[in-house]
Amino acid sequence: MKKVLIALDYDPTAQKVAKEGFSLAKDMNAEVVLLHVIKEPVYYSSPDYSPIMGFTGYTDMSPLELNSTETLKLASEHYLEKMKQHLGDESIKIFVREGDYDKAILKVAKEIHAHIIVMGSHSRKWLEEILIGSVTEKVLRKTLLPIFIVPTKGKK
Repeated sequence: MKKVLIALDYDPTAQKVAKEGFSLAKDMNAEVVLLHVIKEPVYYSSPDYSPIMGFTGYTDMSPLELNSTETLKLASEHYLEKMKQHLGDESIKIFVREGDYDKAILKVAKEIHAHIIVMGSHSRKWLEEILIGSVTEKVLRKTLLPIFIVPTKGKK
């Protein structure tokens, strides 16, 4: 396995997913690709929501700015760059895509010729979440690639 795709969502536990995926990739001497998918800009504009995984620099933006896909892309790219710095490997590639989470993850996996996909599971009832239609479950059903699932269970 020479290429690991790490799909990071909006949850603050994404740092754990990135660390686990990065460790797996390094153990296999594989290339790392970080991916963040933007589905709907409206999701980010909720007053209760921190736009990018605990990334507080964007919470002061107006709803108009938060509804801008371009602004969200830039914020996501900035976050992934910070994650790359945190992991300490400048060779990590980053991708930000728009669309349905599962479809975008699978499309990027195909584009980059990934050998494994790393994803997190945030549910406290992981098996229940898998059985009722989580993004992880959708990706699992639609791919022939192995998936490394990092259970986060609310841990950061």
